[in-house]
Amino acid sequence: MRHPVKERGRQVSFQIEQASAGKVSPIDSMKARIDSEEGRYRYSRRLGTVEPVFGNIRTTKRLDRFSLRGKRKVNAQWLMYCLVHNVEKLQHYGQMA
Repeated sequence: MRHPVKERGRQVSFQIEQASAGKVSPIDSMKARIDSEEGRYRYSRRLGTVEPVFGNIRTTKRLDRFSLRGKRKVNAQWLMYCLVHNVEKLQHYGQMA
């Protein structure tokens, strides 16, 4: 390889063992939490959180890093991107009552 990758990514792993007497695996514990009534409610509302906004601003509007220096200028640039995001929402979906 001409330019080998020298960085190492982070990796998280669980050792899945046979269930010992009285010991619940992390996977089974998470399944039980998601399958509960509150878990189903929270999981169904997951896409309604603020996370998609950050994804949209980063990928669609390509704000990977700020081009200005200083707190005031960076804040102004961030607010401008948020304004554009909100105006696009108004354009696509109209004003919500």
